[in-house]
Parts: sequence; structure tokens; C-alpha cells
Amino acid sequence: MKKYFLNSLVFLIPFLLLSQGREEGFVKTDTIGKQKKIKLIAIPITFYTPETKFGVGGGGQLFLLNKTNQYNQRLSNILFSGIYTTAGQIMFNITPQVYLGKGDYFVDANYLFEIYPNSFWGIGPKTPEENKELYDQTTHKLKLSFLKRLPPDLNFGFTYNFINHQVTEVEEGGLLDSGTILGSDRTVISGLGAEFNLDTRTNTSSPADGQLFEIGAHFSSEILGATHSFNKFTLDLRNYEPLGVRSTLATQVYIENNFGDVPFQGMAFFGGSSSARGYFYGRFLDKNMFVIQAEYRYRLKPRWNLAVFGLVGSVAGDATDLLKFNAIKPGFGAGVRFKILKEQNTWLRLDIGSGKDGQNGIYFGVNEAF
Repeated sequence: MKKYFLNSLVFLIPFLLLSQGREEGFVKTDTIGKQKKIKLIAIPITFYTPETKFGVGGGGQLFLLNKTNQYNQRLSNILFSGIYTTAGQIMFNITPQVYLGKGDYFVDANYLFEIYPNSFWGIGPKTPEENKELYDQTTHKLKLSFLKRLPPDLNFGFTYNFINHQVTEVEEGGLLDSGTILGSDRTVISGLGAEFNLDTRTNTSSPADGQLFEIGAHFSSEILGATHSFNKFTLDLRNYEPLGVRSTLATQVYIENNFGDVPFQGMAFFGGSSSARGYFYGRFLDKNMFVIQAEYRYRLKPRWNLAVFGLVGSVAGDATDLLKFNAIKPGFGAGVRFKILKEQNTWLRLDIGSGKDGQNGIYFGVNEAF
């Protein structure tokens, strides 16, 4: 889940766990068990987001300390969490990330179970606010990736995705109730994919230099049990340019294209805490999307950073319509970051973002948005 939460409340310690803290000592004060080759850390969770309302839960992170399971400063680990929210959502997630052969191979897996009431406005870049309707959905999601490192900085591998979305309740007379939206009752996404990336970042949690260039191709096929056959292609280009001793300019270009019979759950979702701050995650969705964002980061003190950001993006059914002026969605905002531990490069992030037509949000999370 990529990764995308709007947040605005207190925390116990780092939020949601879904892709954070791959290094040893993530939360040293909560180590509840340590042996020669493993280290277990407990992580309580509490948060608030517009999508979830108040949420509470707990989890842990199991580190594998064997040197064959390390790559540079990154440790193999298994992350797990369970969460309940006052919006009636239940989420359980487990994410093993294991390096083999001292980093020559990488196994990245994720299992997610969730019962998730959500909002839907329709498909396209101009869906009106009054279209908003609620629906309930139960999801099982499994992703398995195996990557080979091509020294020094290239990685290539294959992925299997399985996602079962069961829509359990919709609003009577709404768009999802009409039966005209693909995926309005049940969607199974099942298929293989390939990933390729060039990663020269010094660290992945709060990069200050280097680049990430990533290309992905994922295919959902009825032959493998999917309810709809479609293809997804993604391009993620990031650059981190130091501007003197204290400043960094971070930029990202993200493009997603889907072809075929794409259910709404498989479309590109615009918004959230990572790619389009200032917009509710999924407020706009369609087959194609682009987001261009830039963020200036300034180190005020050793453990305090300030940031300002801006972005433009859009969604469209036809990729050629992405750049239509009246469909472009701008966003901007600012935020502050605090380093949790002096010796550990893990940061708490608080951002305020604003978008078009009154869209806005407060974002609280761990590490940088990108």
C-alpha cells in the first residue's frame, strides 16, 4: 500500500509500517527480543486520516542480522501490522523483504487483507464532488517479487500479483449499483510482471543525492484466473540534487498507463501522501495518469528539516488527453521533518497540501513522500 494517507494527529511511533524502516535499529527503544541472528521490534500505531478516521493497532519488525542477508546498510526484515479504524476498516499486512547472497538477490513480498469502506466519485478527470458515494470492499492481496542485482546499481526481476476485491455493499441508485463500472461487484487481478530499476541513492528513506529510474510492466490474464485481462505499465523517474551543504532539490516524474478491460480497482489513483499531496487518494482515477512534482528540502538543524513542494498531474481515459489544460490538477504545500534518532536516518514528516477546487489535506507519516 503504497503505498498514500492524509494524516493529522498524534503518533506513538512510526505510522503504518507498510514500506518503512528497512535498517537495523528502526526503533531501538522497543526491542523486545534479540538473538545473535535476529532482532524483533514492537511498533504500536495510532493515526488519523480522512480515509480511515481514527486508527489504532500494532505490529512488529523482525530483522535478519546474518551478513548474507544484508546489502550495504539495508537489513533483511519481515514487517507486520494489524489495524482497526473508527470508519470500520480492518487491515492486516505482512511484508517480508529478504536479501540473499549478500545482496545479489532480493525477495520482496507483501500480503494484505483489508475490510475497507471507501469513497467513489466515478472515473475521469472531471468527476463532480456531488457524485461521491460510499462502498464497502474486502480485499486479499499477494505480491511476490524476485530481483537480481546487476552490479553496481541495476536490478531486474519478475513479479507475480494476485488481488481479490469483493465489493460487499454499494449505495442504492449509485454509479457502482448501476453495473456499468467494471469491478463494481468483484474483481480478481492475477498475472505476471517484470521490473527494472537503476538505484544510486545513498539511502532510500530520505534521499539527499542520487537517482532512481524504475520501469514496470504487469499483466493480468484470465488464463491465470483474473476476471479481467489488462496490462499496466509504469515509469518512475526520481532525481535528488544537492544544492550546497544544507539543501536538496528532489524531483519526480511518474507515469502510469493501463490497457484493456481495466476494473476501477486496477486504474491509476490520483492523490494521497506520496504522489499528489493536496488530493484525496482516489478522488480522480482513470486508465492513464501522470504526476510531476518537485520538493525543496532545507536542513534547519541536524534533526530538523523544512520543505516546500509543488506538483501538476492528471488522469485520462486516453493518454493523449493527459495534457489538456482544463484537466491539469496543480498542488502545492509545505512541511517539516524531525529525525527520530540521531544515529538512525528515519524521519517523521508533517505536510500541509492544497489542490484545485478546494482540495486540501494534512499528511503525517514516516520519511519523505518520494
